[in-house]
Amino acid sequence: MADLRSEFVGIKSPNPFWLASAPPTDKEYNVRRAFEAGWGGVVWKTLGFDPHVVNVNGPRYGAIFGADRRLLGLNNIELITDRPLETNLQEIKSVKRDYPDRAVVVSLMVPCEEEPWKKILPMVEETGADGVELNFGCPHGMSERGMGAAVGQVPEYIEMVTRWCKQYTRMPVIVKLTPNITDVRYPARAAHAGGADAVSLINTISSITSVNLDNFSPEPSIDGKGSHGGFCGPAVKPIALNMVAEIARDAELAGLPISGIGGVTTWRDAAEFMALGAGNVQVCTAAMTYGFKIVQEMISGLSEYLDEKDIALPDLVGRATPNITDWQYLNLNYVAKAKIDQDACISCGRCFAACEDTSHQAISMSEDRVFEVIDGECVACNLCVNVCPVEDCITMVEMQPGQVDPRTGKVVQGEYANWTTHPNNPSAQAAE
Repeated sequence: MADLRSEFVGIKSPNPFWLASAPPTDKEYNVRRAFEAGWGGVVWKTLGFDPHVVNVNGPRYGAIFGADRRLLGLNNIELITDRPLETNLQEIKSVKRDYPDRAVVVSLMVPCEEEPWKKILPMVEETGADGVELNFGCPHGMSERGMGAAVGQVPEYIEMVTRWCKQYTRMPVIVKLTPNITDVRYPARAAHAGGADAVSLINTISSITSVNLDNFSPEPSIDGKGSHGGFCGPAVKPIALNMVAEIARDAELAGLPISGIGGVTTWRDAAEFMALGAGNVQVCTAAMTYGFKIVQEMISGLSEYLDEKDIALPDLVGRATPNITDWQYLNLNYVAKAKIDQDACISCGRCFAACEDTSHQAISMSEDRVFEVIDGECVACNLCVNVCPVEDCITMVEMQPGQVDPRTGKVVQGEYANWTTHPNNPSAQAAE
């Protein structure tokens, strides 16, 4: 089995799978069960000084389901911990004492003033915790009080608070970023400028998942009223991957460690985050859906993958980052065509309907329902691949240099290198 031991900003854990700051990490009982199941670390649910944190006693979650009722996303309206600060600190100390090899990071959220941060950091440090995560991402409840995303959306505040924390603690400081912003690089740069040891992302996305069409209240409904909440789960993974990649490939943030969060459900999800630059991953919704033992599949799956590829865990981190580029630098000489495996085809006609109605009319259907790609019309959009219910029935096949593209009648390769020289580019037209 591959060695999954992880070190993130000096914090060691037996594997790179941590539980994110959320309901699963709200108390000692849960965290002990998580560690017994195999999790490498936890970020303790956000602590603060506010004595008026009172969670609703009605539903706290809204959900988005797939066709098979598989949970795709959760919207939550839960606040930070409503348990006494002293109780949490005692439990953190107890857990860290009994599990010294596991990572215990504490999420914090206090008002955007120097004194509260100066006061709470030594209290956390006394527990023996390995680090702190500054919650600048919560989009609901606390942001209305001037905390959470209200701080994370203002780079100047991020830098200011991060500097305070680096001044008042020796623990590593991880800044948790909100996705509810236009360009995630700016808050990441602010955290970096403030001395952050790392960033973690993404926090939840501000959202309303559904509306009850009988009482016209957003879900979850509390006495006929609803509110925006934070969306997480498999559905947010593409957004999270993109934001992680944007930070990983930003020249101004070179070398800034990243903890990846957002829809991690399987070992493959984790490997994708790490390949794009995350040093470890944090999980919430998957654990809430399937229980803590899901980490065992993540551990075995990632180990087998690394063994198969003959890659060490540290070498996986950032492996895909150099292959991310801006659209203008894509190779426009690359040409592919869709191919249908007739032996695998079940003649459902989904590819034909999609291409005929919404794409390029590049698939023909015979009277006996045999579907074939019309190469001269195929633009390689791969819509047919994505709507086909049979895996690998339709694949994209690259055309080799020297072949004639039946759609354009031109020889593949050699016309233009990228968008900067493409004839459709206004700048290129002006240059001519």
